[in-house]
Amino acid sequence: MIDWSQCQGVERTPGKVSGAWLFKGTRVPVKALFENLEGGATIDEFLEWFPGVERGDAEAVLEHAQRSLEKV
Repeated sequence: MIDWSQCQGVERTPGKVSGAWLFKGTRVPVKALFENLEGGATIDEFLEWFPGVERGDAEAVLEHAQRSLEKV
């Protein structure tokens, strides 16, 4: 399990979207990025579909996930 608390591009608020990890300042769950990428979307498409998500936050999520997987 990835510890998202160390990722600057996300936040978690109890009671907001069931307490899921969200992109900062949005109601877009982090898992939406991975689901869309898995489905064949590009980062640019994801950002177009979810205009509240900043490119830097999406990149921070991907970098954090990569670093977390390298530790395993």
